[in-house]
Amino acid sequence: MMQAPPREDGLSARAILLSLIALVLSAWAIWTLESARQGLTFTELRDGPTPVTRISEGSDGPPVVIAHGFAGSRQMMLSYASALAQGGYTVYSFDFEGHGRHPDPMRGDVTAIEGTTQRLVDQTISVVDLASDGEVPVALLGHSMATDVLVRVARQETAVGPIILLSAFSEAIDQTGPDDMLLITGAWEGGLAEFAERALQMADPEAALGDTVETDDLRRKAILAPNVEHVSILHSRVGLEEAENWLNTFYDLNREDHVAIQTGWPLIALLFALTVLFRPVMQMYPPAEVAVPWLNKYAFAIVVLVPAILTPLIAYPFELQFLPVLVADYLALHLAIYGLIQVGLLLWLKGALPRPDLTAAAILAAWAILVFGTALDRYGANFWPAPGRLSLIAALCAGAIPFMIADSYLAHGAPFWQRILGRVAFFASLAAAVALDFEGLFFLLMIAPVLVLFYFTFGIMGRITAKIAGPSAAGLGLGVALAWALGVSFPLFAAGG
Repeated sequence: MMQAPPREDGLSARAILLSLIALVLSAWAIWTLESARQGLTFTELRDGPTPVTRISEGSDGPPVVIAHGFAGSRQMMLSYASALAQGGYTVYSFDFEGHGRHPDPMRGDVTAIEGTTQRLVDQTISVVDLASDGEVPVALLGHSMATDVLVRVARQETAVGPIILLSAFSEAIDQTGPDDMLLITGAWEGGLAEFAERALQMADPEAALGDTVETDDLRRKAILAPNVEHVSILHSRVGLEEAENWLNTFYDLNREDHVAIQTGWPLIALLFALTVLFRPVMQMYPPAEVAVPWLNKYAFAIVVLVPAILTPLIAYPFELQFLPVLVADYLALHLAIYGLIQVGLLLWLKGALPRPDLTAAAILAAWAILVFGTALDRYGANFWPAPGRLSLIAALCAGAIPFMIADSYLAHGAPFWQRILGRVAFFASLAAAVALDFEGLFFLLMIAPVLVLFYFTFGIMGRITAKIAGPSAAGLGLGVALAWALGVSFPLFAAGG
């Protein structure tokens, strides 16, 4: 049985209203996000190969070096960087090796302190030297992976002053140091919140979260930022205020007129608005009459369950190291096998699939990468690849395109429960792959949040495209967008020292 996708011949009154609301929302979001940058000077520097952004109001305030977490970038730390710069500090934010726009991959043994960690410590010390004037101690602020790096830097560098750790965990913290430390942990971070309290009680066994411990040699505080987890903590108003107050006390800096602008909700609003605004853009494209295969629940179960079971078993024997990114080569293989099995089953069950409309696919990919991606890159996370990542994106396309074409066919016209089940089956197949080789594929677990966000944003754009130009066009455009999103977010890594 064949069915044509519902035609989208024009904007309904409801769609026009939603588009107007999205325009207003995007205008408000951009105004708020730009207000957080108002009056600041952004200067791009290089410390050897390390890209560094210097942010200040123009004056030479106390220096603060800011470091991001694993799979992060300078842009992810922009909320803290801009708030502190508007508070009178001179901020130096940089990309670790293998991250953001740094051209060099991470190296060394990721399981040994003297391996990758020491390389990142040395890189940070070099940036501290760049920021230091030799007189004023340099403050450090970092998130997640960077917290362990910064603690080790603080314990060996005399030029370092206070350190602020977001979502911290480091075995280098003890009752003797670091000397001046604020820990900010999300209330929804569970074990990390317990660690923050233990770190505080190393200095005073009677202390509790929210207390400040001060002795002749040490100042330490640990707080919970309410209603945030490991990522949203980067936009927490409580976190921003506590960080600035902690530094102001150390540097005796008084900026009572300064109120940090919270950028988390405006960023979400902007990305949501850009997703909604794709509809009127795409509906200017002439709709096509494209017949697509319809699957009953039994055929759907076959197309979903067979690749979910077979793909981890087929891919398991392969030991691939042709891409300079942790588990990216396996991920490309997994996507390719999964997608090709699903496409093959669709061909077997329903016959030939229509050719994709290349123009419609290009419009989708361009909106996802150039419009949505530009906004994300400016305000939230790196989305533009360093030159060395282009070959990685091309390799990921080989797996992502067949995977997304099959996914688009399964989602097209399907009830909500089927769309959810289809995606859950894929996540289950990745989990099975990790279970088969936990040590080698552990980092695959970190792809799950990227894929969830992908379906919430680009997936909506894909459904709009499928209704107008067919699921083949949607799958092709989404495949390119998925390869791009994965290629710019995962850290580059090369074996060796």
